Order: sequence, then C-alpha cells, then structure tokens
Amino acid sequence: MTSWAGRTAVETAAAVREKRVTPREVVAWHLARIERLDARIGAFRTVRAQAALAEADEVGSRPDLAGLPLAGVPVAVKDNLAVRGEATRNGSAATPATLADEDHVTVARLRAAGAVVVGLTNVPELCVFGTTDGVHGIARNPWDPSRTAGGSSGGSAAAVAAGLVPLALGNDGMGSLRIPAAHCGLVGLKPGFGAVPAGIGHGDWFGMSENGPLATTVEDARLMFAVLAGPDTGAAPGGGDAAGPSIALSLRSPLLGVSVTRPYTTAAREAAELLAGAGHRVRPADPPYPWWLGTTALAHWTAGTAVDAEDLDPRRLARRTRVHAAVGRRFVRSVRTGDRREELRRRLEPFFAEHDVLLTPALARRGPAAAAWHERGWLRNLLANTACSPLTPPWNLTGWPAMSVPFGTLPSGAPCAVQLVARPGSEGVLLDVAGRLEALRPWRRTAPLDE
Repeated sequence: MTSWAGRTAVETAAAVREKRVTPREVVAWHLARIERLDARIGAFRTVRAQAALAEADEVGSRPDLAGLPLAGVPVAVKDNLAVRGEATRNGSAATPATLADEDHVTVARLRAAGAVVVGLTNVPELCVFGTTDGVHGIARNPWDPSRTAGGSSGGSAAAVAAGLVPLALGNDGMGSLRIPAAHCGLVGLKPGFGAVPAGIGHGDWFGMSENGPLATTVEDARLMFAVLAGPDTGAAPGGGDAAGPSIALSLRSPLLGVSVTRPYTTAAREAAELLAGAGHRVRPADPPYPWWLGTTALAHWTAGTAVDAEDLDPRRLARRTRVHAAVGRRFVRSVRTGDRREELRRRLEPFFAEHDVLLTPALARRGPAAAAWHERGWLRNLLANTACSPLTPPWNLTGWPAMSVPFGTLPSGAPCAVQLVARPGSEGVLLDVAGRLEALRPWRRTAPLDE
C-alpha cells in the first residue's frame, strides 16, 4: 500500500478528486498507522475505525467528489466538540458518556467538504491546562516523547505531528492551539473573534475560545481555515501597502516575572531578519502590555473553568481542576462585564494601527515532561503552565487572530516556533507572512517515528 505519511491535505484531496486513490485507501492507511504508533504517542481517546471506513466509502460515492476541497482527507477532532454518534468526554470522568445526536458546526463543515473523522483526540480535563494528560492517558510530543504535546489541543497536535492524520481540529482559549502547535512543529491558527463558529463549552470562556486548524503546512492551514469559516471568511490574502505588511518584533514577555529563554528569542530574531531580508519592513517594538495583564488572564482562565464545571460532580474531577474552578468562581461576575478586555483592546489598538503584524516567540521555554500532571497540585500546574506559555493569553483576551509557526529547532532537536499576531479580520495577512517564513526556511512536516 502506498505510504501517505507526510502527505499534505492538499495533496491527498487532489489525489482523491482525480481518482488516483480512493478515500477508503487513504483512511485505511492512516488507521493502520494509528494502530501501529499511537500507543507510543497517546493522541487519541477513541478511534472510529469502522465508522471512518464506512464514511470514507460514502465520500467516494458522492456525486460532487471532484469539487470537494477536503475529499477523503482523514481528520482528528478535539474531544470537546460534538461528533455525531460519539460521546464528548472533555478529558474528564465527570462528563456523561451520552452519544451526540449531531455534529458540532465545525465538524459538519469539515464533513461537508469531504473530510473523514477518524477519531477524537485527548485533552486535559475540561481543556484547562497546557499539558494533555488525565484519565484518558498522556499525549506526548512525537518529536520528543519524554515531553508533553502541550495543551489543551495536545492530542490533536500529536496526531498531526506523528502523521496519524494530515489535519486536526482544535480550539484555543488561552493558547490551546498555539501551545501544542509550537511544541509539535505545526502551524496552529487561532482565528479572531467570530471568524469561525465557536460553541465551545458553556460560553466559549466568555468569548475567548476559538476553533481552528492544526496542520503541517501553511497551505493546509489556509485550506482548513477557509472550510471552517465558510464562504464569508473575510480573510483574503494581503495586507498593509504594496511593500507588504509592516512587522514589529518583540521579545518581551507580556507577564511580569516570566522570562523568555534564548532558543525562543533567537528564533524570533532570526525570523525577523529573514523577513527583513525578503523585503518586509521590520523593526523592534514592544506592545504596551499593562501590568495587570497577568491577573486579568488568571481571572478569565479560572472563571471559564468555573462556568464549565458548574453541572459536574466535583468528586469526579481531578484536584487541580476543582481548585482551578473554585478560584474562578469569585471572578465570574467581574469577568462577565468584559471591562478589562475592552480596556486591553483600547490600550493595544494604537500599536496595531502602526504595525500590521506582531512577531514574538511562541513560547518561553520547552514543554514540561510528559507526566501525570493531573495528579499534581494546582499551584505546581499553574507555575509550569505560566512559565512555558506567557505569550499566548493576551490575544484571547483581545479576541484578535494569532498563530504559531514552526521556525528552527531547540537544542534537543525538537521544533522551535514563533508567534504572529494581527488586528481583527487579518487571518489572511498572518497566513501570508507564515507562508513567507515557510518558503524562506522550510520545516520537516512530521516527526521521524519510523526512522
């Protein structure tokens, strides 16, 4: 059987549309790879082997096959989004095993475009933390299985980085797409508010959570984003003037007391130099982050968990989740007003009036160990998460688009990454800049698990 490891979604869909391969053959190959490798990675909570093969046959018989943008492409779905006929467990023993009657709107859009859902991926309980582990297992970074895949879309990222699927659906409320994308060497796009239907948990963490793609290439991310957003994406390529978007380079951590380690600052600096050499206008400039950003992020993060945990039996939640929700309950009322988020937007808007794109390190340091973090104390989890990923939360609070892009490697050989941020409606601009980085310094698509 032809190997489909490392093939992109664009390549796969083209082969299916041209009838060089059937959807069943593509899905069967990926299911075999999942069976062979996922015990080492822990990407999936459940694999829909028989259902996926049946659905692949349905795609192959569709009269519109030749026009499907994701024809026969296997995809993985994060286990906090409904997949028809499957339980949505959200990484917890406290959630019911009720089978979903219908797909979440984003899953429905993927299926309408010809994609085949092969399984639901592991998440930390209630998608709270930046390490993916819990009652359903530990998701490991395929590039370094001793390290976490990140979170909370860790299983989705691990699945793509291991070549188990070409694309995966995740979401991001405090960095939950960008963090695992950065750890696993993927393109992870958090769209801006309203660009893609949300409907995540009980209120999308006050509108901060967005659904988006995890992919191995910018072209694949662009394609999946277009499918998720629908025909009115408002994300056409281009931005700025004829010279291309102006770019601000900032190496500063937005959170007081959290520093960024040299591998990540070096990656951001080198990415800026490459873009400048390619003709972009790049200059150092730090956004005016307020001193209260850290406490505001903590209040929203914990309050979102408090709301999501309201209907669940606390005795069945992990201790770190219970504490997180208990802390958040005192903030729910103030967070609902949105005052701090609006103040942050007002503070940052002049910066983005002057610069089209902000380029930063994606993370502050490499990921924590792949371990049972859900059995450890809340404060230990809080400190580990904050030390690793201080650069992602501001853009959930503002609701502006941001993405993680692979760039270079860490001393361990695992991928490094940078973050790109832009004003609302500029997803296309981010994808254009990411595509330029990809062309200037191509990255390896999947981890070398078979070598």
